[in-house]
Amino acid sequence: MGEAPAFCFDNLQNGFGLKPKGLETSADVGDKTFVIGGADNDSTSYIGVKIYDKSTGKWVIPTVLGTKPKACKGHSAILLNEDRIMIIIRGSTPDDCIGFLRLADTKYVKEQRKFWGTEVVAWSRGVRGDAEKPVVISGPSGVGKGTLINMLMKEFPSMFGFSVSHTTRAPRGNEKNGVHYHFTDRSVMEKDIKDGKFLEFASVHGNLYGTSIEAVEAVADSGKRCILDIDVQGARSVRASSLDAIFIFICPPTMRELEERLRARGTETEEQILKRLRNAEAEIEQGKSSGIFGHILYNDNLEECYENLKELLGLNGSAPTNHKPSPKGIDLPSNHSVSKIDNKILINCETPELEKASKNLIALDVSSLKGGAPGRTRGLNVYALDSFSDGLNEKLS
Repeated sequence: MGEAPAFCFDNLQNGFGLKPKGLETSADVGDKTFVIGGADNDSTSYIGVKIYDKSTGKWVIPTVLGTKPKACKGHSAILLNEDRIMIIIRGSTPDDCIGFLRLADTKYVKEQRKFWGTEVVAWSRGVRGDAEKPVVISGPSGVGKGTLINMLMKEFPSMFGFSVSHTTRAPRGNEKNGVHYHFTDRSVMEKDIKDGKFLEFASVHGNLYGTSIEAVEAVADSGKRCILDIDVQGARSVRASSLDAIFIFICPPTMRELEERLRARGTETEEQILKRLRNAEAEIEQGKSSGIFGHILYNDNLEECYENLKELLGLNGSAPTNHKPSPKGIDLPSNHSVSKIDNKILINCETPELEKASKNLIALDVSSLKGGAPGRTRGLNVYALDSFSDGLNEKLS
């Protein structure tokens, strides 16, 4: 695309005075300059990203994945540890005002670069606070994992939730979109799978089914811990993803006991029972030896197994923590400036309307960030800072 013009952007590496000139900011990382701003290559609705490769003297338009920030009238940006850029969007809603552009070669970025054959960067929405790890529970049919999950949901209804799966099949009967499934077109789901937005997926009778990262994140946003009831193959896909989860495999005491349970159902033919038993043997072997599952529970006694499950999840012996929905973002005025000191991002809100002039600074603590594209970036802590002192005074609720 020709030679690079002389840059008049902010130098983000020093961490100070990061007001963008115009609508673009830039960051030098190694032999590349990342320029953020203007229109996205595919749409004018989102903030664009382009890269200047100083070693070749050429511009590169990367494949941009993840939750792209919406186009805005301006933003501030700052480089964090040379592996991601944090942007603060002016005049945005509290939920959408902070985004992270991942630059480092995470597993997700590497896989997407290999798939697309181009340079890849990935956006992630910033969220205040942490979330409990999702729980992946697998086991062969008839082992009782559904019963164990129902017991958890009944005893702790405000603590656990299920993600809503996606499917390309048509709704049946009274099924509602967004409640029973997210019903979608095959072309849309296939593109999202290619973009790495699904933790696991499978084709069943010609229709696609899958669990999206967004569906799991939505459960966390509501203040609940997501439970994923999936088979070993699905658990393998989740383990290979960026999702940090607890993996539990439920085993029967013996194959004979499992066969008796399946026959006691009285809902399947002899052929179906034998097929389930063959599948169960393979699943149990994979569950024990694959390295996917960090915990294996034997369901030889339902109540004892349930107590062991609760102990694994930290629910025994004390009242469970009262989980709250993810805090809202920060509501920033259009006029503000940003600087960086160590792991603190300081936002100077230049508005005389603030009730207390001593609290016209907001500090973002980025020392405990977790996650990232294609999911949320969690772990942001936000404080009000007394501009006339050196300390952090008040953590914003």
